[in-house]
Amino acid sequence: MEEYDNTWLKAVPDRIGYYLAGFADGEGSFIVSIRRRPDHASGWQVDITFNVSQKERHILALFKRHLGCGRLQERPDGVCYFVVSNQRSIFDRVIPFFERFTFLSMHKQRNFAIFKKIASLVAKQKHLTSIGLEEILRLRETLNVGRGRT
Repeated sequence: MEEYDNTWLKAVPDRIGYYLAGFADGEGSFIVSIRRRPDHASGWQVDITFNVSQKERHILALFKRHLGCGRLQERPDGVCYFVVSNQRSIFDRVIPFFERFTFLSMHKQRNFAIFKKIASLVAKQKHLTSIGLEEILRLRETLNVGRGRT
């Protein structure tokens, strides 16, 4: 991964950054989706995503504002989501944000560490090889254990 300008990260007030990290600690998810795609070189597509769900849209708008990426979505039942699925935004915004504003729970720290390893493999295009894809699958099996994974 190349160097990037992290001026935006330094501008996030500590109280907001740690509030959002705490919120994500309880309501956020790091997701790795793997789909069969015959039009891809390896036959598989690997998507990395961060999301947070909540009924109060204004809290999710804080994520969008301070991370400077992602989108807000709403389900018919009123639950809103802040979603970041753009890989560049994951690498340049989401990962640096949570490296600065760390999680308190060991469970989320562990999942974040696994997610970062997978993201690193994707950034190095290892997911395009069978060995790299197998490594991602192995790591993914340990992500979000006991949290209704499919």
